[in-house]
Amino acid sequence: MRTMLKSWLPSPWLSGCLFAIWLLLNQSLALGQVLLGVLLAIAIPLLTAPLRLEFSPVTRPIALFRLLSYALVEIVRSSFNVSKIILFSKTKNVNSQFIIIPLDMDNPAGLALLSCLINSTPGTVWVEYFSDRRELSLHVFDLHDENWWIDTIKNKYEKPIMAVFE
Repeated sequence: MRTMLKSWLPSPWLSGCLFAIWLLLNQSLALGQVLLGVLLAIAIPLLTAPLRLEFSPVTRPIALFRLLSYALVEIVRSSFNVSKIILFSKTKNVNSQFIIIPLDMDNPAGLALLSCLINSTPGTVWVEYFSDRRELSLHVFDLHDENWWIDTIKNKYEKPIMAVFE
């Protein structure tokens, strides 16, 4: 019985939240809306199940806190730097470049967190991850020192993330 329920509802919490959000958005308890909400609550988790990552437990929450604190400081610092460049510099002086950063990490949850942190920082974009070579393609809005970026991603982001998840 439990396996049958798990096959229909691979993520019961997600199904319940989807159903509740559907009803809240439609502000109606009409039979059609309830049935459509049930259909969506069953279909969406079934269709997206292959995309979901396996749960990676956080083994060192203090390291995660330090990582997120550093990332917050970098986001604020980068916001000021990018704003200054956009408002007060000439665009011909901006050195936008793509760089390749070798990574040691292969944990999907860690890579997802790294992607979120990089993309949350103004002036940087995670372009592509080459899993066969374990390399990250990164676009930097105003690149001055490629080695600084490689060192920062590897030592300030990747190592703490590996400590958190591995």
